[in-house]
Amino acid sequence: MTSDVRFIADGSWRRPEHGNVVLGGSPLTLFSLSQSGQTIAECIERAQPLPPGHEPLTERLLNAGAIHPIPSDVDKARYSLNTVTAVIPAFIQTSQEAQTLKSLVASCSSLHSTVVIDDCSPHPLPDLGETRVIRLDTNSGPAAARNAGIAMVETDFIACIDVDVTISATTISQLLPYFADDKVALVAPRVKSRATANMVGEYEVAASVLDMGDAEARVSAGTRVSYVPSAMWLCRTSAMQSVSGFDESLRSGEDVDLVWRLNNAGWRCRYQPQAVCLHTPRATLEKFVQQRMSYGESAALLAKRHSGKLAPVRLNAWQASTWLVVALGMPFVALGVAIVAGAANAKKLRKFPQLKSESISISVHATAKSGASVAHAINRVWWPIAFVLAIFSQRLRLLFITAALAPAVYEWWTKRPHLDVVRFALIKMLDNVSYGAGVWKGVIATRNAAPLIPTVKLSAATEE
Repeated sequence: MTSDVRFIADGSWRRPEHGNVVLGGSPLTLFSLSQSGQTIAECIERAQPLPPGHEPLTERLLNAGAIHPIPSDVDKARYSLNTVTAVIPAFIQTSQEAQTLKSLVASCSSLHSTVVIDDCSPHPLPDLGETRVIRLDTNSGPAAARNAGIAMVETDFIACIDVDVTISATTISQLLPYFADDKVALVAPRVKSRATANMVGEYEVAASVLDMGDAEARVSAGTRVSYVPSAMWLCRTSAMQSVSGFDESLRSGEDVDLVWRLNNAGWRCRYQPQAVCLHTPRATLEKFVQQRMSYGESAALLAKRHSGKLAPVRLNAWQASTWLVVALGMPFVALGVAIVAGAANAKKLRKFPQLKSESISISVHATAKSGASVAHAINRVWWPIAFVLAIFSQRLRLLFITAALAPAVYEWWTKRPHLDVVRFALIKMLDNVSYGAGVWKGVIATRNAAPLIPTVKLSAATEE
């Protein structure tokens, strides 16, 4: 006899020879399967209902991000839109923003109710009919505004929606079934940028920092999707109350902080990109830079609250050695280090003969991924150091230019935006530099260098 519970395997899932070992999740984790576990794995691979007693294994796989739930018809019918209250923080500065707010409130008409928190806007709010409006005496930021709205909610679920976001009832309907898992506190849709007729808008459509991609994921620090932007969240009211809502001392990064606190409290957070909402990008380069800098500034404050989670790059000792040797101008020595690392990884997996052919692939993938992470760190948080070093070393100058241009060109090639490669690469570098400048500003203000310091582990890339 089987249940109606179904899961789908994550894109990282690998089960060589359909045997008793699974590799999957983020970070990549190794699972050894019993005979019954192999039966469960086969059901997951075929998206079939699971047999009784699957819970111990599927809980581990779910927490590792190796599998994802498939809502049943019962789950889809379990909750209605009448169980959701929209909470919209609003700081209205122009008549256009006022009309945008009015349109957003109208799009929430199928929900139980809507609460708008006027965060001491300098421009009058439009007529919102019977919508409840709470005006704050001082501009307190989105965290405080959302908390003021959450305090008024009496329904089971809260839809936190920013004014510059466009949603439909379908967006929320697609997210609600995932709350059939009582441990799920938050489900976020994919936030795509709305196309606009300017260079920044074209860049954002392809490379918005709010867009977490097209692959569903659990959301947790140190994983493929470590946070989700609060531009649009669907939350369980009791979960939000259990962690006292947003941290009002944070003007930015409050969404990252809340996701991680929910995780720490034992809740699950999910990213479900099949549900989509649209976000209006910044209209000018100046506002674009200000936004990216504000994101960076939050890193130092978040690092104080969440020790070890804000490192710019995470490497094991082999990876760190490989890329350090590359930086020193010894590529053949680096290749030797990488080969030794591969042999060490193969030795670790030798008790699983079926993974023999996978060990080299795992090592190569992990080394390449770590190199991309190092390049990303150089472009974003380490660029002031890289700039100074490049002045005195032609070799490092070429290395840093390559680290800046190669990822940008590759991203342009894979995403094919309407921008030409030159403008795309220039805005990508401005994006990274602005964020990094914000990180350094926050580091100096808080005297906390944690967001600049890499984490190096002694263990190999694959965990058991």
